[in-house]
Amino acid sequence: MEKAVVLYPTPPIGHLRAMVELGKAILSHQPSLSVHVLIATPPYQADATAPYIAAVSNSVRSITFHRLPEITLPPSSNADNHEELTFEVLRLSNPYVHDALVSISKTYKIQALVMDFFISVAFKVAKELKILPYYLNTCSAGFLASFLYIPTLHKQTTKSFKDMDGFVHVPGVPPIPPKDMIKPLLDRTKKAYECFYECSIAMSKSAGIITNTFEALEPRVITAIGNGLCVPDGPTPPIHCIGPLIASVDEKKTGDASGGRVAEYCLTWLDSQPSKSVVFLCFGSLGLFSKQQLGEIAMGLERSGQRFLWVVRNPPSGNLGVAIKEQGEPDLNALLPEGFLERTKDRGLVVKSWAPQVAVLNHDSVGGFVTHCGWNSVLEAVTAGVPMVAWPLYAEQRLNRVLLVEEMKIALPMVESEKGFVNSDEVEKRVRDLMESKDGKLIREQITAMKEAAKAAWSERGSSRLTLAKLVGSWMHE
Repeated sequence: MEKAVVLYPTPPIGHLRAMVELGKAILSHQPSLSVHVLIATPPYQADATAPYIAAVSNSVRSITFHRLPEITLPPSSNADNHEELTFEVLRLSNPYVHDALVSISKTYKIQALVMDFFISVAFKVAKELKILPYYLNTCSAGFLASFLYIPTLHKQTTKSFKDMDGFVHVPGVPPIPPKDMIKPLLDRTKKAYECFYECSIAMSKSAGIITNTFEALEPRVITAIGNGLCVPDGPTPPIHCIGPLIASVDEKKTGDASGGRVAEYCLTWLDSQPSKSVVFLCFGSLGLFSKQQLGEIAMGLERSGQRFLWVVRNPPSGNLGVAIKEQGEPDLNALLPEGFLERTKDRGLVVKSWAPQVAVLNHDSVGGFVTHCGWNSVLEAVTAGVPMVAWPLYAEQRLNRVLLVEEMKIALPMVESEKGFVNSDEVEKRVRDLMESKDGKLIREQITAMKEAAKAAWSERGSSRLTLAKLVGSWMHE
């Protein structure tokens, strides 16, 4: 019977893309292995992943997608919290995961079920069906250490992180201000905290954790996890560092006509700019700013004197701080300060909603990246050798800022007020420092070294390539 690996990402595009890239990497080592991806109902932006799935289906015939039956969330679901929505979808989808695995196993021998770190419920299904449960950590190793250490931190205090003073100490990670811990974990009375706590327990009992990083980028924390310091009450699963896994192209929109035109527009404009002169500002698939904050960014960019390419989206609606609902095209003249577009037209380009991030970061004209610190975006910047300004917005991004600034030294921090607001003076200072200061130069040198280390990790005898080959080999000989 032919052997297969089943991948089960959480639905949002960033998690799906990382899991698919893992599938491609597995096939590059073992083309005879069949790769199946389970697709649960996206709890928000329901159509956002469809173009990506279609593009992959057309280009990689060896990856088979299985859409699980659609889930209708009850009216009582917390629509203001995208993590809780995701957990609810995963919980309600669990019987369908069982059915899908049983169905696949009639034709294939399933060697492993690789789950996203959001998923604890399917761990029990894997054990019940005697399938080896693995996890893919789509975030940094620093995040993984903090995640595995949650039960230990939980026992140390009865306080929520949001109410703590001082620092949180996690093995292998710089001291973390409590407010910079993983955002859904800040309040231990919330459902999201309970769900992630359960995920941490499940992950620590898995057959292994596949991590989208590489040894040279996070050596200290990888050693700490490997030495068992993050799971002091039991054995730590094997950690398989196989990164950087990033999409070679941004398949989200380049497949449609409008996306293709935007991509061509951005890259043609960059062709006319001097080498390493442009700051790229882009904040992920969910990141949104208020109109007031957009105004401050505009004023800071204008005063900085730097060239820029800026992706602008509509402000959030209601209580939603992230784009979990479809966003219309922004009216730039209404959102940005009067005259800004005209005054900066000779050195700046503002595009609506989306830009081809991978292609932009790898363009010779781009010399800096203001980012929300999502891990996919960080790895894309590292592999392109582009230094960053770290401006976290949600999820684990504040923790990533600590890692990027304090540990890896490949970013400058954007410093917010107590209420999370960034004024134009701070934007101006950080953008200018990144492009012109001594600190910016040091960060540029460090990320250039990390670019070479990333390339080496996936070279013929590189650490990530060898680690993945060994893991896939173990599945083939089970």
